Amino acid sequence: MMNLNALKIDPEFQGKIPPLTFEELNQLEANILRDGRIINPIIVWQGLIVDGHNRYTIAKKHPEIPFTVHEKEFASRYEAIIWICKNQLGRRNLTPEQKKFLMGKLYESEKLARGGSKERAHDENGRFTSMVQNDPLRAKQLSPCERIAAQNGVGAATVKRAEKYAKGVDAAEDAVPGAREEILTGRIKATDAEITALAKTPKAEIPAALAELRKPKQERQPRKAETTS
Repeated sequence: MMNLNALKIDPEFQGKIPPLTFEELNQLEANILRDGRIINPIIVWQGLIVDGHNRYTIAKKHPEIPFTVHEKEFASRYEAIIWICKNQLGRRNLTPEQKKFLMGKLYESEKLARGGSKERAHDENGRFTSMVQNDPLRAKQLSPCERIAAQNGVGAATVKRAEKYAKGVDAAEDAVPGAREEILTGRIKATDAEITALAKTPKAEIPAALAELRKPKQERQPRKAETTS
């Protein structure tokens, strides 16, 4: 069994994983204690956790509980993020905000991983694979945007808007740590345009903008019209 101290949490990776609620985390811990072991492995890349942050936390709290670690291989950090986003998009309990954020980060990372090269796809291990494999989405030579849209049952325009939304969430988190969770759990109730606008808001002004968004809509000060184009 790998030493837990050899594993590290990468804030960028962890930030792509929607946190469990207090009740969900308690239930996970209760299930693990009942089973006497952590059934699902902690998945890592180069010692960095890409899936299993909550299991890792519980394992550190209960060092007597056995656990396993599964190593994955990725060509870059971008590919690791692609895998994380795809994995998380498979969850059933995502809020609409979390799904938009993950689609946006997936699209952004796919573009960065490819560096403008010809469309290629990833296999289940995160490696690039040929477009001629048995996959109808690949066979159609879809762009990353079109493929992400098809996989998530939305239009390509929605994916492009999701990328801009994710940039707004990132800007909010950069200026006010913890803002990402507030937005993605719905504690901050804002429109897509309001969140997207944060990406173009000076960092020093974002705390005040978020404070305004935390207010009930009827109490907010009107802002200049923003566009998402």
